[in-house]
Amino acid sequence: MRSGAKAAVVGGVFVVVGTGVVYGGYQMLSGDDSSSGSHTRAAPVRTGPPGADEINKTAQAFFDAWSKGDAAAASVLTNNNAAAQSALTGFHDEAHVDKVTITPGAATGATVPYTVKAQVTYEGKTAALDYASRLTVVRGLTTGKALVDWQPAVVHPKLKSGEKLVTGAAKNPEIEAVDHEGRVLTKEKYPSLGFVLDALRQKYGAKANGTPGVETWIEGGAEGTPNQTLLTLAKGKPGKLTTTLDADVQAAAERAVKDFAESSVVAIEPSNGEIRAVADNRKDGFPASLQASVAPGSTMKIVTGAMIIQNGVGGADQPVECPATVPWEGYTFHNLKDFTIPHGTLTDAFAQSCNTAFIKPVKPLTGKGVAGTALGRTARDYFGLGQNNWKLGGVKSFDGSVPESSGVETAASYIGQGKVQMSPLDMASVSATVINRGFRQPVIVPQNLDGRELATAEPLPGPLASQLQQMMHAATTGSGTAVGAMAGVPGPKGAKTGSAEVDQQGKSNSWFTGYGNGLAAAALVQSGGHGVDAAGPIVARVLRAG
Repeated sequence: MRSGAKAAVVGGVFVVVGTGVVYGGYQMLSGDDSSSGSHTRAAPVRTGPPGADEINKTAQAFFDAWSKGDAAAASVLTNNNAAAQSALTGFHDEAHVDKVTITPGAATGATVPYTVKAQVTYEGKTAALDYASRLTVVRGLTTGKALVDWQPAVVHPKLKSGEKLVTGAAKNPEIEAVDHEGRVLTKEKYPSLGFVLDALRQKYGAKANGTPGVETWIEGGAEGTPNQTLLTLAKGKPGKLTTTLDADVQAAAERAVKDFAESSVVAIEPSNGEIRAVADNRKDGFPASLQASVAPGSTMKIVTGAMIIQNGVGGADQPVECPATVPWEGYTFHNLKDFTIPHGTLTDAFAQSCNTAFIKPVKPLTGKGVAGTALGRTARDYFGLGQNNWKLGGVKSFDGSVPESSGVETAASYIGQGKVQMSPLDMASVSATVINRGFRQPVIVPQNLDGRELATAEPLPGPLASQLQQMMHAATTGSGTAVGAMAGVPGPKGAKTGSAEVDQQGKSNSWFTGYGNGLAAAALVQSGGHGVDAAGPIVARVLRAG
């Protein structure tokens, strides 16, 4: 050691003072006549995106610790130590997963794909658990280290916030769900029914005289979200559960939604409200068919038409004005491509989906002080919508929302925009109500299974029902917007097309609802464009299977 240098042990780390040499991550600066004494300076924190070498090394270190069952070591390599350690500890202790082998793939940028091959063992029962997922490596905000960006999906791709994997005796026995004619319904044959069958099992499994097996499942999701079985280690004895679904209609619905991405459809038997099919084709797996809450566009003109007739400001055969535009409290509403109908009735305007004809006639209601409440009252009193009281039977649903409105939102609500929100289930029920001349709350298991109370509404007055049927039928004939889609659907038939604009979405949502061949149905295709382009063919295909 050269003259003037001093050695010391600081915090257990050997340092040399006065040389400028770094040991243990600190640099000891030599003093001079201008310095008041020795002081330290931390190494600079790295910034910017992690490099390829950092990404690969961090991911591999994380995989190594995870596969060894060392949750503590793996979690410190993430940007959320506490959440990661809890999840990775539960992976072993609650899900009983061991013999874990993780194989990374080639990174794409900062994202590393990988496969997991493991074994689940519980009370002498074992089963293989294999899946693929991915993680992203980011720069730690305070440490500057490359860290795994912690997400529940790191553990398993189906995990969401608040959820975890659990293995044990199933909380509810399996069910053997059958349709209304006794035909077995399975997730394998009807993939869209996964959510429905999980929900029915959770609600009725213990009442269906089955015995539980040993399973691995996802639990802890949002309220109304059923546990999702991932793996069966030992089968129990399923209990039989009869649903209102129809295997043939369900099969048609499954095929129909496959033709359009982000699509959903529901079919109902109008006379009794029994749901015959539920199908979704969405990347996120969300059951939009039953739970979507989005603007229904011009399909809402069925309800608006009922409001106009019941409030005495129009009728199916009465003349209406259909100008290219109509102003409402400083805002101008347009028809598609600003088309006009020089001389026509409310039926003509409905068939050709004239927006202005469903706004302008309602202006007198403003003077009566009911313009902002009339639509919601009609939806509630005659169509059973907007009261949050539908009980399908174990399956969560959204039964529409038509809140009180004011100003421009009132006019927007008449054409299915503003704050009005619906699901395909709701709009299928609207069509069912029209052809049945009265509302029947949709159900997916018979009411006598548990005696639950069903929602009710007033029957449609005879003249109102006849006029709505006339308007919906007109949309399927002549120059009606639903002619092409409804060709080949046996009558009596009626329909309504719709498209709904959504903020920051380049293309409108496609809507279609109608009835024919003994069924009523509605479909939604996110970013599908005009109703007849995407949602229409889905509905028609399902109706033809009735």
